[in-house]
Amino acid sequence: MPEAVYNRTTGAVLARRVVRCDTVLRRFRGLMLRRPPGEDEVYLFILPQESRLEAAIHMFFVFFPIAVVWLDGAWRVVDRTLARPWRPFYAPRRPARYFLEGPPSLLDRVKEGDEIALSAIPDEKTPDWR
Repeated sequence: MPEAVYNRTTGAVLARRVVRCDTVLRRFRGLMLRRPPGEDEVYLFILPQESRLEAAIHMFFVFFPIAVVWLDGAWRVVDRTLARPWRPFYAPRRPARYFLEGPPSLLDRVKEGDEIALSAIPDEKTPDWR
């Protein structure tokens, strides 16, 4: 089932298309050699544990700026930045368990301390059981 990411603090939908990066290979590849994410798309990186070092990213072979939003184990925003192409290192100020990479406009909809949530989106084929 498709997933959406939203800001529980403000109620804003951050993205209706979520690309999970939950394996070592997917986390390594990330947005390298890809096209920029759409306005309604984020890459969700899931780390094995909270860490500053494991949550660090590089921008080698990423040809466009992206928003990076780091979240702790409780899905609370611990840091955020605009990452620029070909920069060697970005790390959160505090340990993170998850992070989102998306279009720069993502930074307009999140701030430090906000609570973020992942939610399933029923598709048209799913019956409405209400």
